[in-house]
Amino acid sequence: MSTNLRFGPELRRLRVEAGLTLTEFSVALTYDKGHLSKVERGERSASPELARRCDAFLGADGELQRLVPRSEADPDSGTTEPPAGPGRWRVGRRAVLSAGTGALIDLGLNLGGQEVPSPDAPLLLSFRMQFDQLRILGQSTAPKALLPLLETQTRMITGLAADARHVSRAPALLLASRFAEFTGWMAQEAGDGDAALGWTGEAAELARAGGDPYLGSYALVRRALVTMYGGDAAGTVALARRAQSSELPPRIRGLAAQREAQGHALVGNEVSCLRSLDRARELLAADDTHSGEPVIGTSHVSDPAAMSTGWCLHDLGRPKAAAEVLDREYRRLPPHALRTRARYGFRRSLAHAASGEVEHACEIAGDLLGVMPAVPSATVNSDVRRLARELSRFRSSRAVRDLQPALARVLAPAHD
Repeated sequence: MSTNLRFGPELRRLRVEAGLTLTEFSVALTYDKGHLSKVERGERSASPELARRCDAFLGADGELQRLVPRSEADPDSGTTEPPAGPGRWRVGRRAVLSAGTGALIDLGLNLGGQEVPSPDAPLLLSFRMQFDQLRILGQSTAPKALLPLLETQTRMITGLAADARHVSRAPALLLASRFAEFTGWMAQEAGDGDAALGWTGEAAELARAGGDPYLGSYALVRRALVTMYGGDAAGTVALARRAQSSELPPRIRGLAAQREAQGHALVGNEVSCLRSLDRARELLAADDTHSGEPVIGTSHVSDPAAMSTGWCLHDLGRPKAAAEVLDREYRRLPPHALRTRARYGFRRSLAHAASGEVEHACEIAGDLLGVMPAVPSATVNSDVRRLARELSRFRSSRAVRDLQPALARVLAPAHD
């Protein structure tokens, strides 16, 4: 039996063993259910990209990828990733990955800045400082303005890895993976979910080539955020659970647990939600990684589990409790983190509005709406829309009527 014909039955076997329905699996992979069904029945061939995603999600350790011949063109009508995304530098990166990672066990140079006798070290450290600056800039700059620069920097560092000596190649790949991951986040903030998932997948591959097997699991957490904002609770929980293996670092498991909690909150499952939040709190408290490497996930929220608790309490129908938690945690956010303040500030306003504290909710939102043109965000806009619907119940309120024009301007479709 050819490898192509063996792929479908093997995929179905692994999916069933994982306890996933075809619907859950299609949601998790962001592939069309009908397309996956045809692949499992052998009626359609799987692309290398699909094989890679299935392999990573099901933990098949490369078995599925080996059943699909790799070619330069990877057509796949079932995927939602556009060719104009990360594929623009995929060919150049393939040469880097083909060099292998067996010789990269001794990383030599870490991303925290330890000096080693390598001519590539100063350039790498310069890129690392640029990364830190771009993350800060991302808090006060429109995502579309940053995306071209982030894409260019990712390509440049990937190119550096291709020519680097062994002592610098792994650190270059790891730094490129963090640039790619941040690019994915900015793409999501710009409203391009397909590109966000694509860049996150590229980040996982680069990290794996650099000797970090964990970022691929964090990619599941990022994808769970996309499904959460899409209102898909089952998909969010399924993805988050896949990123909580005991072999993963506590921070990734903790962030995955809080995402799972948010998925449970979407359907009002309070017991499972609070249990996941407790697990997230324990894992994040156990995170003792202070290597100087870029932080995975938010770097501006001092207690992500506490902030997520406030977020979840609102979705669980406990807005007063949510407002109390969000008020407390919001005061701990740094003043310069405009994007983060907008995200949690509108959720805070929403909790107060749902509690009937309409004037206070409008006061909070009014301050935030003034900064939204500087830091537009597709994800934040979902909560702005929810706030607008919540406030529409109080049309007789003067504060609501005064706020409506500013709300409308933020939610108006952008024109390029």
